[in-house]
Amino acid sequence: MNRRLLSGLLAATLASAVALAAEAETKANTVDAPKPSAAAKEVAVIKTTAGEMVLEFWSDVAPNTVENFKKLARQGFYDGTAFHRIIKGFMIQGGDPKTKDASKEGEWGTGDPGYKIKAEFNDRKHVRGVISMARAAHPDSAGCQFFLCLDVASSLDNKYTAFGKLIKGEDVLVKIGDTPVGPSRSGERSKPLQRIGVESIKIVPAPAS
Repeated sequence: MNRRLLSGLLAATLASAVALAAEAETKANTVDAPKPSAAAKEVAVIKTTAGEMVLEFWSDVAPNTVENFKKLARQGFYDGTAFHRIIKGFMIQGGDPKTKDASKEGEWGTGDPGYKIKAEFNDRKHVRGVISMARAAHPDSAGCQFFLCLDVASSLDNKYTAFGKLIKGEDVLVKIGDTPVGPSRSGERSKPLQRIGVESIKIVPAPAS
């Protein structure tokens, strides 16, 4: 091998070694960017004229329903509505935008956000404090109205989308459930004789456990 070729090979080898050393030093001095953490858990704070209730979400079994509820709450959709249907020992129902307007009382229970969402029936039981989506006869007819169970309601299991439960304010739930009612337009004894307003629903970070 001639002297010139040998010199070239040595120079190339040296350059390669220098490059590898520089790369190693760069890696040693570089801190990996933290991986994005899972979204913080959130809860819903329902402020009513009867007191405050806090609910946790079941995103694992009803993710789209939870996101729809959060979206509407963040838009202020529920602020100023009312629990328009109360059946003692069964449930309280709210979320209808038409309940903001007293002149539309005859239509309360028919309001929606202008769209429907697909049902996410799951194995969570309807017991006291569970929040679930109200709907019409068709399974995929829910939109914004919801109800909170006052007691065990096993007849609703796997037929309505349960998507969370009460973690604070059970006394408020019981108080609302005990509101005196009269007959509704259909004759059902579920029309509150006093307005139980929903002042706001806020989505906030879950308290540290």
